[in-house]
Amino acid sequence: MHMQTATAHMESATFSEAWTRLIDQFQQIRQQSERYCEPLTIEDYGLQAIVETSPAKWHLAHTTWFFETFILRPYMQGYQAFNPHYEYLFNSYYNGIGAQFPRGKRGLLSRPGVEEIYQYRAYVNQALLAFMERAGDAHSKTVMQRVTLGLHHELQHQELFFTDLKYNFFCNPLYPAYQDFTGSWLENELASTLNWISYEGGLSQIGCNAKAKDFNFDDFIYDNESPQHQVFLTPFRLASRAVTNAEYLEFIEDGGYQNPNLWLSDGWTQVQTHQWHHPLYWQQTDHGWQEFTLYGLQTLDPARSICHLSAYEADAFARWAGARLPTEFEWEFAARQQALQGHFVAKADWHPGSAREEPGLSQLFGSVWEWTSSGYSPYPGFSPAAGAVGEYNGKFMCNQLVLRGGSCVSDLRQLRPSYRNFFYPPDRWQFSGLRLAQHGESL
Repeated sequence: MHMQTATAHMESATFSEAWTRLIDQFQQIRQQSERYCEPLTIEDYGLQAIVETSPAKWHLAHTTWFFETFILRPYMQGYQAFNPHYEYLFNSYYNGIGAQFPRGKRGLLSRPGVEEIYQYRAYVNQALLAFMERAGDAHSKTVMQRVTLGLHHELQHQELFFTDLKYNFFCNPLYPAYQDFTGSWLENELASTLNWISYEGGLSQIGCNAKAKDFNFDDFIYDNESPQHQVFLTPFRLASRAVTNAEYLEFIEDGGYQNPNLWLSDGWTQVQTHQWHHPLYWQQTDHGWQEFTLYGLQTLDPARSICHLSAYEADAFARWAGARLPTEFEWEFAARQQALQGHFVAKADWHPGSAREEPGLSQLFGSVWEWTSSGYSPYPGFSPAAGAVGEYNGKFMCNQLVLRGGSCVSDLRQLRPSYRNFFYPPDRWQFSGLRLAQHGESL
């Protein structure tokens, strides 16, 4: 009995500490979203150039809607919604909640205005913090889990804020900058040497299992990362760094976009239909190649990592280079042997740089998302959460490919070796690049 009491006290203390830390995380991450918006003009908040991008104002509102919809409404007794119409306006894709305002028309929502959206955020923040102060509530553990999910969800939307804003700015012929760049844009004439790192493969544990009694924000995983299971890997090797602009330029100059033998059928259709001749944001001018960035139009730096590629372009380049894209399991196997460090959003440098000369794999985390050849599908035994919150990942496990590693606008706190990002193969507006892989028999 004494042992059980001591264990209960220990768990209670651990829970209380985690709860206090979660409150701090909530305040910091919510403030961070608003801080990223500080360089914007009022007109910038409503931009939406294509269906896939959302206005900055919508990101601010939707992440707030998430906390209101999944925590305050069901669990806070007497909670009054800031505006009942917001349930419809800022629902992204949760059919279990109800209908959604059309995704492609979010840029038409001039009302509510930006000031009102910030009032909405403040209203929900105040209500949720007041609710979280009552740590002894019967729903505390469920609330903790959902707040944690909501915060990781907001970190994802902070990344989308940058990628969406970049595309929206690109459509303006003035090529506005999110932030002015100070210093020398061209980092190096040459990138670090590309080496090959060999792996024997064999049986490997992939994914993670959620820990029911673990209340640490940093130990969070999404349901699509579980359950942990074994896969068998044949010998393979990975390039020591991501592909560079200079290397991709060789592909272009060698007629890569004109050679149908390099392309998957759907990829070749994309090239022909949309007249792709180079990566998104590249422009050939009288002054040579330039690249649009969050710092405006810049001279193409040959040493920096290539980004904003579709999976089709990444796959075609890999074929041209006599290699292939890694599977997501090969990538994770290698990543578990690496430190989780790299070029992330905290650096406040909104474009991937060049790889440093260092032993082993570099740039595995951060810099650019790396396309894999793996379809986004459920792991054996996958089971989504019950209710509308279970729509977060599971219903998208079709027709998409997995990317790994994070980018220069990813938050380190959202990443880990098992993290699975996913996009459709034609998508280019993310900071997506590639790392080459080869089969072991190529040794």
